[in-house]
Amino acid sequence: MSADPWYGRSRSVRVFNRNRCLQQLAAVASISLVAGCSLFSDDNSDAGPIVVGTTSAPSTLDPAASWDGSWELFRNVYQTLLSYPNGATTPQPDAAESCGFTDTSNQAYRCELREGLKFADGSPLDAQAVKHSIDRIMAIKVPGGPSGLLGSLERVQARGDREVVFHLKTADATFPFVLATPAMSIVDPDKYPADALLEGTGVNGSGPYALQSYKEGDEAVLVRNDQYKGYAERRNNAVTIRYFDDSGTMVKALKDKQIDITYRGLASDDIVELQKRNNDSGLQLVENAGTDISYLVFNPKDPWAARPAVRKAIAQVVDRASIAHKIYKDTVDPLYSMVPKGLTGHTTGFFDSYGDPDADKAREILTEAGITEPVPLTFWYTSDRYGSETATQFQELKRQLEATGLFEITLKSRPWKTYVEGYQKGEYPVFGRGWFPDFPDAENFIAPFVGEENALGTPYPANEITEELLPRSRQESDRAQVAKDFEEAQQILVNDARLLPLWQGKQFMAASEEISGGERALDPSTIMMLWELSRKTSW
Repeated sequence: MSADPWYGRSRSVRVFNRNRCLQQLAAVASISLVAGCSLFSDDNSDAGPIVVGTTSAPSTLDPAASWDGSWELFRNVYQTLLSYPNGATTPQPDAAESCGFTDTSNQAYRCELREGLKFADGSPLDAQAVKHSIDRIMAIKVPGGPSGLLGSLERVQARGDREVVFHLKTADATFPFVLATPAMSIVDPDKYPADALLEGTGVNGSGPYALQSYKEGDEAVLVRNDQYKGYAERRNNAVTIRYFDDSGTMVKALKDKQIDITYRGLASDDIVELQKRNNDSGLQLVENAGTDISYLVFNPKDPWAARPAVRKAIAQVVDRASIAHKIYKDTVDPLYSMVPKGLTGHTTGFFDSYGDPDADKAREILTEAGITEPVPLTFWYTSDRYGSETATQFQELKRQLEATGLFEITLKSRPWKTYVEGYQKGEYPVFGRGWFPDFPDAENFIAPFVGEENALGTPYPANEITEELLPRSRQESDRAQVAKDFEEAQQILVNDARLLPLWQGKQFMAASEEISGGERALDPSTIMMLWELSRKTSW
Protein backbone atom coordinates (compact mmCIF):
# COMPACT_ATOMS: atom_id res chain seq x y z
CA MET A 1 0.00 0.00 0.00
CA SER A 2 0.02 -0.62 1.39
CA ALA A 3 1.37 -0.10 -0.28
CA ASP A 4 0.21 3.77 -4.03
CA PRO A 5 -2.22 7.70 -5.61
CA TRP A 6 0.43 5.77 -4.13
CA TYR A 7 2.43 9.01 -3.66
CA GLY A 8 1.67 6.51 -2.82
CA ARG A 9 0.53 4.44 -0.40
CA SER A 10 3.15 7.79 0.52
CA ARG A 11 3.49 7.02 4.38
CA SER A 12 6.76 14.50 14.69
CA VAL A 13 6.64 11.83 17.17
CA ARG A 14 3.36 10.36 18.30
CA VAL A 15 3.56 7.13 20.24
CA PHE A 16 1.79 4.28 18.46
CA ASN A 17 -0.62 2.51 20.77
CA ARG A 18 -2.52 -0.46 19.41
CA ASN A 19 -5.54 0.44 21.51
CA ARG A 20 -5.95 4.02 20.44
CA CYS A 21 -8.99 4.88 18.46
CA LEU A 22 -8.64 5.87 14.82
CA GLN A 23 -9.49 9.46 15.55
CA GLN A 24 -6.55 9.69 17.96
CA LEU A 25 -4.23 8.07 15.45
CA ALA A 26 -5.34 9.98 12.39
CA ALA A 27 -6.59 13.17 14.04
CA VAL A 28 -9.59 13.12 11.79
CA ALA A 29 -11.01 16.56 11.11
CA SER A 30 -13.92 17.53 8.91
CA ILE A 31 -14.19 20.82 7.08
CA SER A 32 -17.81 21.14 5.99
CA LEU A 33 -18.84 23.84 3.58
CA VAL A 34 -22.56 23.25 4.06
CA ALA A 35 -24.59 23.69 7.21
CA GLY A 36 -26.86 21.30 9.06
CA CYS A 37 -25.50 18.05 7.60
CA SER A 38 -26.12 16.13 10.81
CA LEU A 39 -29.86 16.67 10.45
CA PHE A 40 -30.09 14.22 7.57
CA SER A 41 -30.83 10.52 7.85
CA ASP A 42 -28.37 7.93 6.48
CA ASP A 43 -30.95 5.16 6.25
CA ASN A 44 -31.10 5.00 2.46
CA SER A 45 -29.82 1.62 1.39
CA ASP A 46 -32.37 1.56 -1.47
CA ALA A 47 -31.06 4.77 -3.10
CA GLY A 48 -29.23 4.65 -6.40
CA PRO A 49 -25.53 3.82 -6.69
CA ILE A 50 -23.06 6.28 -5.20
CA VAL A 51 -20.52 7.34 -7.81
CA VAL A 52 -16.96 7.81 -6.55
CA GLY A 53 -14.27 9.55 -8.61
CA THR A 54 -10.55 8.86 -8.22
CA THR A 55 -7.32 9.22 -10.17
CA SER A 56 -6.02 5.97 -8.64
CA ALA A 57 -6.96 3.16 -11.03
CA PRO A 58 -5.99 -0.44 -10.21
CA SER A 59 -2.93 -1.89 -11.90
CA THR A 60 -4.36 -5.42 -11.52
CA LEU A 61 -7.42 -7.29 -10.25
CA ASP A 62 -5.39 -10.10 -8.69
CA PRO A 63 -4.26 -9.59 -5.06
CA ALA A 64 -1.20 -11.78 -5.66
CA ALA A 65 0.19 -9.16 -8.06
CA SER A 66 -0.43 -5.95 -6.19
CA TRP A 67 1.38 -3.93 -3.56
CA ASP A 68 -0.13 -0.63 -4.64
CA GLY A 69 -3.32 1.41 -4.94
CA SER A 70 -5.21 -1.57 -6.38
CA TRP A 71 -5.87 -2.36 -2.72
CA GLU A 72 -8.55 0.33 -2.71
CA LEU A 73 -10.72 -1.85 -4.92
CA PHE A 74 -9.65 -5.09 -3.22
CA ARG A 75 -10.79 -3.89 0.23
CA ASN A 76 -14.34 -3.64 -1.07
CA VAL A 77 -14.69 -6.74 -3.27
CA TYR A 78 -12.45 -9.22 -1.45
CA GLN A 79 -12.32 -10.23 2.19
CA THR A 80 -9.41 -10.77 4.56
CA LEU A 81 -9.24 -12.79 7.75
CA LEU A 82 -8.79 -9.60 9.74
CA SER A 83 -9.64 -6.00 8.95
CA TYR A 84 -10.45 -2.66 10.58
CA PRO A 85 -14.03 -1.92 11.61
CA ASN A 86 -14.77 1.78 11.88
CA GLY A 87 -12.71 3.34 14.67
CA ALA A 88 -10.32 0.40 15.09
CA THR A 89 -6.53 0.70 14.83
CA THR A 90 -5.83 -2.95 15.60
CA PRO A 91 -6.97 -5.73 13.26
CA GLN A 92 -10.32 -7.29 14.13
CA PRO A 93 -11.96 -10.48 12.76
CA ASP A 94 -13.64 -10.24 9.38
CA ALA A 95 -13.70 -13.53 7.45
CA ALA A 96 -12.35 -15.00 10.67
CA GLU A 97 -14.48 -15.48 13.75
CA SER A 98 -11.39 -15.31 15.95
CA CYS A 99 -7.60 -15.14 15.59
CA GLY A 100 -4.63 -15.13 17.94
CA PHE A 101 -1.12 -16.31 18.66
CA THR A 102 -1.10 -19.76 20.25
CA ASP A 103 2.41 -19.52 21.71
CA THR A 104 4.39 -17.03 23.77
CA SER A 105 7.05 -16.64 21.07
CA ASN A 106 4.68 -15.11 18.49
CA GLN A 107 5.46 -17.81 15.93
CA ALA A 108 2.15 -19.65 15.55
CA TYR A 109 -0.95 -17.70 14.59
CA ARG A 110 -4.33 -19.43 14.43
CA CYS A 111 -7.59 -18.26 12.89
CA GLU A 112 -11.01 -19.89 12.93
CA LEU A 113 -13.30 -18.90 10.08
CA ARG A 114 -16.90 -17.79 10.38
CA GLU A 115 -19.42 -20.48 9.60
CA GLY A 116 -21.01 -20.62 6.16
CA LEU A 117 -18.67 -18.27 4.30
CA LYS A 118 -19.20 -18.12 0.55
CA PHE A 119 -17.75 -16.32 -2.42
CA ALA A 120 -19.99 -13.99 -4.40
CA ASP A 121 -20.95 -16.73 -6.84
CA GLY A 122 -22.13 -18.97 -3.98
CA SER A 123 -19.17 -21.36 -3.89
CA PRO A 124 -17.89 -22.20 -0.38
CA LEU A 125 -15.01 -20.36 1.26
CA ASP A 126 -13.10 -22.64 3.61
CA ALA A 127 -9.67 -23.05 5.22
CA GLN A 128 -8.26 -24.54 2.01
CA ALA A 129 -9.24 -21.37 0.13
CA VAL A 130 -7.33 -19.28 2.67
CA LYS A 131 -4.28 -21.51 2.37
CA HIS A 132 -4.51 -21.40 -1.43
CA SER A 133 -4.71 -17.60 -1.41
CA ILE A 134 -1.59 -17.12 0.71
CA ASP A 135 0.40 -19.95 -0.86
CA ARG A 136 -0.07 -18.58 -4.38
CA ILE A 137 1.30 -15.18 -3.35
CA MET A 138 4.54 -16.86 -2.34
CA ALA A 139 4.54 -19.24 -5.33
CA ILE A 140 3.93 -16.62 -8.01
CA LYS A 141 6.25 -14.13 -6.30
CA VAL A 142 5.56 -11.12 -8.50
CA PRO A 143 8.56 -8.72 -8.48
CA GLY A 144 7.66 -5.81 -6.26
CA GLY A 145 4.50 -7.69 -5.27
CA PRO A 146 3.04 -8.60 -1.88
CA SER A 147 5.23 -11.66 -1.27
CA GLY A 148 7.56 -9.19 0.45
CA LEU A 149 5.01 -8.87 3.23
CA LEU A 150 5.31 -12.58 4.03
CA GLY A 151 9.00 -12.75 4.83
CA SER A 152 8.33 -14.18 8.29
CA LEU A 153 5.92 -16.88 7.07
CA GLU A 154 7.17 -20.47 6.87
CA ARG A 155 3.98 -22.32 5.92
CA VAL A 156 0.19 -22.27 6.08
CA GLN A 157 -1.72 -25.19 7.54
CA ALA A 158 -5.43 -25.86 6.95
CA ARG A 159 -7.10 -27.99 9.60
CA GLY A 160 -10.56 -29.09 8.54
CA ASP A 161 -12.92 -26.57 6.99
CA ARG A 162 -12.58 -23.67 9.38
CA GLU A 163 -9.15 -23.66 11.04
CA VAL A 164 -6.00 -22.09 9.59
CA VAL A 165 -2.62 -21.96 11.33
CA PHE A 166 0.24 -19.76 10.15
CA HIS A 167 3.65 -21.07 11.19
CA LEU A 168 6.26 -18.31 11.26
CA LYS A 169 10.03 -18.62 10.86
CA THR A 170 10.65 -16.01 13.53
CA ALA A 171 8.65 -13.99 16.02
CA ASP A 172 6.49 -11.40 14.29
CA ALA A 173 4.07 -9.37 16.40
CA THR A 174 3.03 -7.46 13.27
CA PHE A 175 1.75 -10.56 11.45
CA PRO A 176 -1.92 -9.82 12.29
CA PHE A 177 -1.46 -6.45 10.60
CA VAL A 178 -0.11 -8.21 7.50
CA LEU A 179 -3.16 -10.49 7.38
CA ALA A 180 -5.38 -7.41 7.48
CA THR A 181 -3.87 -5.93 4.31
CA PRO A 182 -5.85 -6.31 1.07
CA ALA A 183 -2.86 -8.21 -0.34
CA MET A 184 -4.01 -11.15 1.77
CA SER A 185 -7.46 -11.15 0.16
CA ILE A 186 -9.08 -14.58 0.02
CA VAL A 187 -9.66 -15.81 -3.55
CA ASP A 188 -11.54 -18.73 -5.08
CA PRO A 189 -9.19 -21.70 -5.73
CA ASP A 190 -11.32 -22.75 -8.71
CA LYS A 191 -10.78 -19.42 -10.50
CA TYR A 192 -7.36 -18.22 -9.34
CA PRO A 193 -4.51 -20.53 -10.44
CA ALA A 194 -2.00 -21.67 -7.83
CA ASP A 195 0.99 -20.71 -9.97
CA ALA A 196 -0.27 -17.97 -12.30
CA LEU A 197 -2.14 -14.69 -12.12
CA LEU A 198 -5.82 -14.29 -12.88
CA GLU A 199 -6.60 -13.51 -16.50
CA GLY A 200 -9.54 -11.31 -17.40
CA THR A 201 -11.93 -9.50 -15.09
CA GLY A 202 -13.83 -12.43 -13.55
CA VAL A 203 -13.26 -11.41 -9.92
CA ASN A 204 -14.86 -13.75 -7.37
CA GLY A 205 -14.39 -12.41 -3.86
CA SER A 206 -16.34 -12.55 -0.62
CA GLY A 207 -16.26 -8.87 0.31
CA PRO A 208 -19.15 -6.47 0.92
CA TYR A 209 -19.53 -5.91 -2.83
CA ALA A 210 -19.36 -8.01 -5.96
CA LEU A 211 -17.61 -6.60 -9.02
CA GLN A 212 -20.42 -6.57 -11.57
CA SER A 213 -18.36 -5.07 -14.40
CA TYR A 214 -14.96 -3.51 -14.95
CA LYS A 215 -13.54 -1.37 -17.75
CA GLU A 216 -9.83 -0.78 -17.28
CA GLY A 217 -9.03 2.88 -16.71
CA ASP A 218 -12.72 3.77 -16.96
CA GLU A 219 -14.96 2.38 -14.23
CA ALA A 220 -15.72 -0.41 -11.78
CA VAL A 221 -19.34 -1.21 -11.02
CA LEU A 222 -19.88 -2.67 -7.55
CA VAL A 223 -23.14 -4.13 -6.30
CA ARG A 224 -24.14 -5.53 -2.93
CA ASN A 225 -22.78 -9.05 -2.34
CA ASP A 226 -25.66 -10.94 -0.74
CA GLN A 227 -23.29 -13.78 0.23
CA TYR A 228 -21.14 -11.52 2.42
CA LYS A 229 -20.61 -12.37 6.08
CA GLY A 230 -18.37 -9.92 7.91
CA TYR A 231 -18.27 -6.81 10.06
CA ALA A 232 -19.20 -4.22 7.40
CA GLU A 233 -22.59 -2.58 7.76
CA ARG A 234 -23.40 -1.40 4.26
CA ARG A 235 -25.10 1.99 4.08
CA ASN A 236 -25.66 1.69 0.34
CA ASN A 237 -26.48 -1.06 -2.13
CA ALA A 238 -24.15 -0.14 -4.97
CA VAL A 239 -21.12 1.98 -5.79
CA THR A 240 -19.65 2.88 -9.15
CA ILE A 241 -16.00 3.97 -9.20
CA ARG A 242 -14.99 6.20 -12.09
CA TYR A 243 -11.31 6.59 -12.93
CA PHE A 244 -9.98 9.97 -14.09
CA ASP A 245 -6.66 11.04 -15.55
CA ASP A 246 -6.49 14.33 -13.66
CA SER A 247 -8.04 16.33 -10.86
CA GLY A 248 -9.55 19.04 -13.05
CA THR A 249 -11.67 16.60 -15.04
CA MET A 250 -12.71 14.85 -11.86
CA VAL A 251 -13.76 18.05 -10.08
CA LYS A 252 -15.71 19.19 -13.14
CA ALA A 253 -17.58 15.88 -13.05
CA LEU A 254 -18.38 16.52 -9.38
CA LYS A 255 -19.67 20.02 -10.08
CA ASP A 256 -21.72 18.68 -13.00
CA LYS A 257 -23.23 16.03 -10.68
CA GLN A 258 -21.78 13.18 -12.75
CA ILE A 259 -20.09 11.84 -9.61
CA ASP A 260 -21.02 12.17 -5.93
CA ILE A 261 -17.64 12.22 -4.19
CA THR A 262 -13.94 12.37 -5.08
CA TYR A 263 -11.24 10.22 -3.56
CA ARG A 264 -7.50 10.36 -4.25
CA GLY A 265 -5.96 12.75 -6.70
CA LEU A 266 -7.45 16.14 -5.81
CA ALA A 267 -5.00 18.80 -6.95
CA SER A 268 -3.95 21.46 -4.49
CA ASP A 269 -5.52 24.24 -6.56
CA ASP A 270 -8.84 22.41 -6.46
CA ILE A 271 -8.54 21.83 -2.72
CA VAL A 272 -7.81 25.51 -2.10
CA GLU A 273 -10.75 26.55 -4.26
CA LEU A 274 -13.10 24.18 -2.44
CA GLN A 275 -11.88 25.47 0.91
CA LYS A 276 -12.89 28.98 -0.14
CA ARG A 277 -16.37 28.06 -1.37
CA ASN A 278 -19.35 29.37 0.59
CA ASN A 279 -22.35 27.50 1.93
CA ASP A 280 -24.24 27.94 -1.33
CA SER A 281 -21.80 25.83 -3.33
CA GLY A 282 -23.64 22.57 -2.74
CA LEU A 283 -20.31 20.86 -2.04
CA GLN A 284 -18.44 19.85 1.07
CA LEU A 285 -14.76 19.17 1.67
CA VAL A 286 -13.76 16.53 4.19
CA GLU A 287 -10.18 16.60 5.45
CA ASN A 288 -8.54 13.62 7.13
CA ALA A 289 -4.98 13.58 8.42
CA GLY A 290 -2.86 11.27 6.32
CA THR A 291 0.24 9.14 6.56
CA ASP A 292 0.93 8.95 2.84
CA ILE A 293 4.40 9.96 1.79
CA SER A 294 6.16 10.94 -1.43
CA TYR A 295 9.80 10.05 -1.99
CA LEU A 296 12.56 9.47 -4.54
CA VAL A 297 14.25 6.12 -5.13
CA PHE A 298 17.85 5.84 -6.35
CA ASN A 299 18.63 2.74 -8.41
CA PRO A 300 21.99 1.16 -7.48
CA LYS A 301 22.22 -0.34 -10.98
CA ASP A 302 22.71 3.12 -12.46
CA PRO A 303 26.38 4.21 -12.40
CA TRP A 304 25.58 7.72 -11.13
CA ALA A 305 22.70 6.94 -8.77
CA ALA A 306 24.81 4.16 -7.26
CA ARG A 307 27.35 6.68 -5.97
CA PRO A 308 26.65 7.79 -2.37
CA ALA A 309 28.13 11.24 -3.01
CA VAL A 310 25.61 11.89 -5.79
CA ARG A 311 22.69 10.86 -3.62
CA LYS A 312 23.89 12.89 -0.65
CA ALA A 313 24.50 15.95 -2.81
CA ILE A 314 20.91 15.75 -4.05
CA ALA A 315 19.71 15.35 -0.45
CA GLN A 316 21.70 18.48 0.39
CA VAL A 317 20.01 20.53 -2.34
CA VAL A 318 16.35 19.49 -2.41
CA ASP A 319 14.09 22.15 -0.91
CA ARG A 320 11.08 20.32 0.50
CA ALA A 321 9.48 23.43 1.97
CA SER A 322 9.47 25.06 -1.43
CA ILE A 323 7.81 22.02 -3.01
CA ALA A 324 5.16 21.89 -0.28
CA HIS A 325 4.38 25.61 -0.57
CA LYS A 326 4.84 26.40 -4.28
CA ILE A 327 3.56 23.17 -5.82
CA TYR A 328 1.11 21.82 -3.26
CA LYS A 329 -0.13 25.09 -1.74
CA ASP A 330 0.63 23.78 1.77
CA THR A 331 -1.79 20.88 1.42
CA VAL A 332 1.21 18.65 2.24
CA ASP A 333 3.99 18.99 4.81
CA PRO A 334 7.76 18.67 4.24
CA LEU A 335 9.04 15.26 5.36
CA TYR A 336 12.54 14.49 6.63
CA SER A 337 12.09 10.82 7.48
CA MET A 338 10.64 7.80 5.66
CA VAL A 339 8.43 7.27 8.72
CA PRO A 340 5.75 9.99 8.75
CA LYS A 341 4.70 12.16 11.64
CA GLY A 342 2.29 10.39 13.94
CA LEU A 343 4.03 7.03 14.14
CA THR A 344 6.65 5.70 16.53
CA GLY A 345 10.05 5.93 14.87
CA HIS A 346 9.51 9.22 13.07
CA THR A 347 12.59 11.42 13.11
CA THR A 348 13.82 14.48 11.27
CA GLY A 349 16.99 12.68 10.23
CA PHE A 350 17.47 14.28 6.81
CA PHE A 351 17.14 17.76 8.26
CA ASP A 352 19.41 16.89 11.20
CA SER A 353 22.08 15.58 8.80
CA TYR A 354 21.78 18.08 5.96
CA GLY A 355 20.05 21.15 7.36
CA ASP A 356 18.69 23.73 4.95
CA PRO A 357 19.36 23.39 1.20
CA ASP A 358 22.94 24.43 0.46
CA ALA A 359 24.56 24.25 -2.98
CA ASP A 360 28.06 24.92 -1.63
CA LYS A 361 27.86 21.94 0.73
CA ALA A 362 26.59 19.78 -2.11
CA ARG A 363 29.54 20.86 -4.28
CA GLU A 364 31.94 19.89 -1.47
CA ILE A 365 30.35 16.45 -1.22
CA LEU A 366 30.80 15.85 -4.95
CA THR A 367 34.30 17.33 -5.12
CA GLU A 368 35.53 15.15 -2.27
CA ALA A 369 34.31 12.15 -4.29
CA GLY A 370 36.24 13.32 -7.35
CA ILE A 371 33.13 14.50 -9.24
CA THR A 372 33.79 17.89 -10.84
CA GLU A 373 31.49 17.86 -13.90
CA PRO A 374 27.70 18.20 -13.81
CA VAL A 375 26.09 14.85 -12.98
CA PRO A 376 23.68 13.61 -15.69
CA LEU A 377 20.59 11.85 -14.31
CA THR A 378 17.18 10.91 -15.62
CA PHE A 379 14.27 11.33 -13.21
CA TRP A 380 11.16 9.28 -13.92
CA TYR A 381 7.62 9.83 -12.68
CA THR A 382 4.19 8.41 -13.41
CA SER A 383 1.96 10.64 -15.49
CA ASP A 384 -1.44 9.54 -14.25
CA ARG A 385 -1.44 8.37 -10.66
CA TYR A 386 -0.15 10.70 -7.98
CA GLY A 387 -2.22 13.75 -8.81
CA SER A 388 -1.97 16.59 -11.28
CA GLU A 389 0.98 18.24 -9.49
CA THR A 390 3.36 15.34 -10.08
CA ALA A 391 4.78 16.70 -13.34
CA THR A 392 5.12 20.17 -11.78
CA GLN A 393 6.85 18.72 -8.73
CA PHE A 394 9.46 17.03 -10.92
CA GLN A 395 9.96 20.21 -12.92
CA GLU A 396 10.62 21.97 -9.62
CA LEU A 397 13.11 19.27 -8.60
CA LYS A 398 14.86 19.70 -11.94
CA ARG A 399 14.95 23.48 -11.45
CA GLN A 400 16.37 23.20 -7.93
CA LEU A 401 19.10 20.75 -8.90
CA GLU A 402 20.16 22.45 -12.13
CA ALA A 403 20.23 25.87 -10.46
CA THR A 404 23.30 24.68 -8.53
CA GLY A 405 25.22 23.93 -11.72
CA LEU A 406 25.97 20.48 -10.29
CA PHE A 407 23.38 18.40 -12.15
CA GLU A 408 21.86 17.92 -15.59
CA ILE A 409 18.40 16.42 -15.15
CA THR A 410 16.26 14.80 -17.83
CA LEU A 411 12.61 14.18 -17.00
CA LYS A 412 10.61 11.26 -18.36
CA SER A 413 7.21 9.79 -17.51
CA ARG A 414 4.92 6.87 -18.23
CA PRO A 415 1.34 5.89 -17.33
CA TRP A 416 1.17 3.93 -14.08
CA LYS A 417 0.72 0.47 -15.53
CA THR A 418 3.85 0.61 -17.69
CA TYR A 419 5.63 2.73 -15.08
CA VAL A 420 5.33 -0.12 -12.57
CA GLU A 421 6.79 -2.58 -15.08
CA GLY A 422 9.71 -0.23 -15.65
CA TYR A 423 10.78 0.19 -12.04
CA GLN A 424 10.26 -3.51 -11.31
CA LYS A 425 12.75 -4.22 -14.11
CA GLY A 426 15.20 -1.66 -12.72
CA GLU A 427 15.01 0.62 -15.77
CA TYR A 428 14.96 3.98 -13.98
CA PRO A 429 18.07 5.71 -12.50
CA VAL A 430 15.92 7.85 -10.16
CA PHE A 431 12.17 7.58 -9.85
CA GLY A 432 9.32 8.94 -7.81
CA ARG A 433 7.10 6.80 -5.66
CA GLY A 434 4.51 7.26 -3.02
CA TRP A 435 3.40 5.11 -0.15
CA PHE A 436 0.26 4.62 1.85
CA PRO A 437 0.76 2.29 4.81
CA ASP A 438 -0.22 -1.35 4.60
CA PHE A 439 -0.87 -1.03 8.32
CA PRO A 440 -0.40 1.75 10.89
CA ASP A 441 3.04 0.87 12.22
CA ALA A 442 6.45 2.43 11.54
CA GLU A 443 7.76 -0.95 10.37
CA ASN A 444 5.61 -0.57 7.27
CA PHE A 445 7.59 2.48 6.19
CA ILE A 446 10.89 0.64 6.50
CA ALA A 447 10.53 -3.12 5.88
CA PRO A 448 8.87 -2.87 2.42
CA PHE A 449 11.80 -0.89 1.01
CA VAL A 450 14.76 -2.98 2.20
CA GLY A 451 15.97 -6.50 1.48
CA GLU A 452 16.75 -8.31 -1.76
CA GLU A 453 13.05 -8.46 -2.60
CA ASN A 454 11.14 -5.30 -1.84
CA ALA A 455 8.28 -3.18 -3.10
CA LEU A 456 10.59 -1.03 -5.23
CA GLY A 457 12.13 -3.65 -7.50
CA THR A 458 15.63 -2.42 -6.56
CA PRO A 459 17.47 -4.68 -4.09
CA TYR A 460 18.55 -2.89 -0.92
CA PRO A 461 20.30 -5.35 1.46
CA ALA A 462 20.52 -3.06 4.55
CA ASN A 463 21.57 -6.06 6.64
CA GLU A 464 21.55 -4.30 9.99
CA ILE A 465 17.91 -3.39 9.44
CA THR A 466 16.74 -6.70 7.99
CA GLU A 467 18.76 -9.02 10.22
CA GLU A 468 18.86 -7.16 13.54
CA LEU A 469 16.52 -4.20 14.01
CA LEU A 470 13.36 -5.51 12.36
CA PRO A 471 13.55 -9.04 13.84
CA ARG A 472 14.12 -7.54 17.30
CA SER A 473 11.22 -5.11 16.98
CA ARG A 474 8.88 -7.89 15.84
CA GLN A 475 9.29 -9.66 19.15
CA GLU A 476 7.64 -6.74 20.92
CA SER A 477 3.84 -6.74 21.02
CA ASP A 478 3.73 -3.28 22.61
CA ARG A 479 4.72 -1.21 19.60
CA ALA A 480 5.37 1.86 21.72
CA GLN A 481 8.48 0.07 23.00
CA VAL A 482 10.22 -0.22 19.62
CA ALA A 483 10.97 3.47 19.04
CA LYS A 484 14.73 3.07 19.47
CA ASP A 485 14.97 0.29 16.87
CA PHE A 486 13.05 2.34 14.32
CA GLU A 487 15.08 5.46 15.03
CA GLU A 488 18.28 3.48 14.38
CA ALA A 489 16.81 2.12 11.16
CA GLN A 490 15.89 5.65 10.11
CA GLN A 491 19.46 6.83 10.61
CA ILE A 492 20.77 4.02 8.41
CA LEU A 493 18.39 5.14 5.66
CA VAL A 494 19.61 8.71 6.08
CA ASN A 495 23.25 7.66 5.89
CA ASP A 496 22.67 5.62 2.72
CA ALA A 497 20.37 8.20 1.08
CA ARG A 498 19.00 5.48 -1.18
CA LEU A 499 15.51 6.77 -0.43
CA LEU A 500 14.79 10.49 -0.20
CA PRO A 501 11.53 11.51 1.52
CA LEU A 502 9.88 14.64 0.15
CA TRP A 503 6.52 15.24 1.79
CA GLN A 504 3.69 13.85 3.90
CA GLY A 505 0.16 14.30 2.64
CA LYS A 506 -3.32 14.84 3.98
CA GLN A 507 -6.48 13.21 2.74
CA PHE A 508 -9.14 15.38 1.12
CA MET A 509 -12.48 14.26 -0.20
CA ALA A 510 -14.83 16.61 -2.02
CA ALA A 511 -18.46 15.56 -2.10
CA SER A 512 -21.97 16.62 -2.91
CA GLU A 513 -23.83 17.94 0.11
CA GLU A 514 -26.13 14.92 -0.28
CA ILE A 515 -23.35 12.47 0.66
CA SER A 516 -22.42 11.52 4.21
CA GLY A 517 -19.88 9.14 5.68
CA GLY A 518 -16.69 10.59 4.20
CA GLU A 519 -15.31 11.37 7.65
CA ARG A 520 -15.56 7.70 8.71
CA ALA A 521 -14.85 6.02 5.37
CA LEU A 522 -11.06 5.69 5.70
CA ASP A 523 -9.40 2.79 7.48
CA PRO A 524 -6.04 3.26 9.28
CA SER A 525 -4.25 2.73 5.95
CA THR A 526 -6.42 5.48 4.42
CA ILE A 527 -8.17 2.99 2.14
CA MET A 528 -11.78 3.89 1.50
CA MET A 529 -14.45 1.65 2.96
CA LEU A 530 -17.13 2.36 0.39
CA TRP A 531 -19.87 0.81 2.50
CA GLU A 532 -19.69 3.78 4.90
CA LEU A 533 -20.97 6.20 2.24
CA SER A 534 -24.64 7.08 2.04
CA ARG A 535 -27.08 9.67 0.79
CA LYS A 536 -28.83 12.09 3.10
CA THR A 537 -32.41 11.43 2.21
CA SER A 538 -34.55 13.45 4.61
CA TRP A 539 -34.54 16.26 7.14
